Amino acid sequence: MSDCLFCKIAAGEIPSDKVYEDEVCLAFKDIDPQAPLHFLVVPKTHIGSVAEVSADNSAVVAHMLTVIAKVARELGAESYRVVSNVGEQAGQSVPHLHFHVLSGRDMTWPPG
Repeated sequence: MSDCLFCKIAAGEIPSDKVYEDEVCLAFKDIDPQAPLHFLVVPKTHIGSVAEVSADNSAVVAHMLTVIAKVARELGAESYRVVSNVGEQAGQSVPHLHFHVLSGRDMTWPPG
């Protein structure tokens, strides 16, 4: 999508503080971190949210989850939270699937 912020970041049109990149996805540090370690993982193809995951694109999401585990391990996170918001009311501010990975502090429950 031409007006999607994360599509532009994934395409390299907007700079980011990358921590990982391959042909399927990109991981970069959050610009407003909510924990000492806070990065996002986004697919390079546009998927609006978890609500748009289907049999056709589920391999992309599975790959993203393996990337989360790899990057978290490489960055020294022994425990971490993975979050994906769906819709405005849930806090999704960019309508492109992304996983927040947070670590380095105690996480409260329930969240929000």
